[in-house]
Amino acid sequence: MAIPSNNNGSSFFFILMDLPGLEAAHCWTAIPVCSIYVLSLLGNITIMYIIKSVPSLHTPMYLFLSMLSMADLGLSASTLPSMAAVFLLGQRKVGAATCFTQLFFIHTFSVIESAVLLAMAFDRCVAIREPLRYATILTSKRIGAIGLAIMTRSAALHLPLAVLLGRLQFQPVNALSHSYCVHPDVLRLASSSTLVNSGFGLFVMLFTLGMDAILILLSYVLILKTVLSIASNAERLKAFNTCTSHVCAVLLFYTPLVSLSMIHRFGKKKLPAQVYMLLSYLHFLIPPMLNPIVYSVKTKEIQVRILKILHPKML
Repeated sequence: MAIPSNNNGSSFFFILMDLPGLEAAHCWTAIPVCSIYVLSLLGNITIMYIIKSVPSLHTPMYLFLSMLSMADLGLSASTLPSMAAVFLLGQRKVGAATCFTQLFFIHTFSVIESAVLLAMAFDRCVAIREPLRYATILTSKRIGAIGLAIMTRSAALHLPLAVLLGRLQFQPVNALSHSYCVHPDVLRLASSSTLVNSGFGLFVMLFTLGMDAILILLSYVLILKTVLSIASNAERLKAFNTCTSHVCAVLLFYTPLVSLSMIHRFGKKKLPAQVYMLLSYLHFLIPPMLNPIVYSVKTKEIQVRILKILHPKML
């Protein structure tokens, strides 16, 4: 059998997969998936609306939070089309061009979220270590430049990934492992050499997610050093509390990612496929849903505004 070339976009396609063991119940699976998307949409739009409509929240911390909400919305919108097609409509075929476009946006918004978490860590580091210079260091102009740099870095690094995939040939049976397209999953189906693709993909991952994680950790080492030097226990607790929401967001984003990497390297053959897929879904679906909840619960200003929206006569 001849191996089809992905240059022929009209005949070349990938097969998206349901959750293992739940193929016959994909309509029921759609209920929790759609619920997660609805909660993500409502939560992140609410956060962005509150920050935009309240002038007192136009500070670096909340501007970065609005960037995080935009990244969460973009990540949700990137995975939604194919997951809705699989779970609601039972449509599992996806064209190569559509698949490559989807993986570009999924990885781009994922790295944007990672970079925004790094920017938020920098914000907390400056606020705690240099409180008197905080407003002069993180000006609106600099925050805008940081946001532009984050988007440029993410898009510029991931565009070649999709382009390089277009040069490969693939196996006759192109069944993916998920209900959406991601770079490692597509790459494993190639029948031609993937050395360049794998090398560049590894470079992008280390230069973005890897470097961001190291710098976030370094930021918290500096924060911890500063907080422990504070004499008053009450002031220490107050300083730690300003970081609680961000620490939760970092853990939500990186815990499934690190677990996936560990399983992929050491334990993929020893664990059921459902575990690997569950972690992958958690990485892409759960942070956009829970981040607004975390910041609503842990941030008094956001909490008060949400209560005012829900019960305007009580406040």
